[in-house]
Amino acid sequence: MAASRSDDYNALAAVIAATRETGGDHFGKAMVGWLRGHVRFDHCVIFGYRGAARPPLLFETFSPAESHIFVALYQEGPYLLDPFHHAAVERKEGFWRMRELAPDRFYASEYYRSYYSQTRLAEEVGFFVPLAGKDALVLSLMRLRASGPFGTADARLLRDMAPTVVGFCKLRWPALPADEVAAPPPGETVATANELDRAHIWKSLSLTSREKQVVDLVLQGHSTESIARALRIVPGTVKVHRRNIYRKLKIKSQAGLFARFVEIIDARIG
Repeated sequence: MAASRSDDYNALAAVIAATRETGGDHFGKAMVGWLRGHVRFDHCVIFGYRGAARPPLLFETFSPAESHIFVALYQEGPYLLDPFHHAAVERKEGFWRMRELAPDRFYASEYYRSYYSQTRLAEEVGFFVPLAGKDALVLSLMRLRASGPFGTADARLLRDMAPTVVGFCKLRWPALPADEVAAPPPGETVATANELDRAHIWKSLSLTSREKQVVDLVLQGHSTESIARALRIVPGTVKVHRRNIYRKLKIKSQAGLFARFVEIIDARIG
């Protein structure tokens, strides 16, 4: 589906021109037009990220019904468990596939079953763009189940295009506009870029600092072994922490833990 050379040059020129525009969706539309000349995809969305703060939407191609799931519901709290969010906060750069970033039990997690499965995606890939300070953005390309995942050749081409995409995004957004970055709820502070335990999210729970880290990793979709590696402790200690967490929260499963997470998020935005 490669575009002709002249069409590609014209599409690229439109992207360059749009980097100078500060308003509207011109840049996103131009970027989508150029990328679609090389690779087929169903949707594109660009989110900004700054620590644990609510991610601002910078561009989308969804219908209103789709936007409710991909944007509105996502911004209410599920973004905190999104592998793309974590990778952006960790300052990753370039092209990444979800399968390269997702924890080992991500596709069996309550987050995946309760939220991500609603998107009906076959695959999501993204261009990760660290910005000034601790800002970052991700330009995501999505293919629905009916379209199937990105092929190996498509992924290789997108990876080759990544430096150009990242460079254009940095020209368009040297930093996230202040008026597009949501303030944290009263009494809370924005997390730093490497503050992945987001203790302020779990502060209402009567847990130790280590238990809060374990909660966060469990909800993201990490297995006991993966948590042990991340925290540099033995798997047996992780199991002890999980038993203590479930006892303190009076729950019996990861489903119960996810339900408590939803309660916390609802309380924050209520």
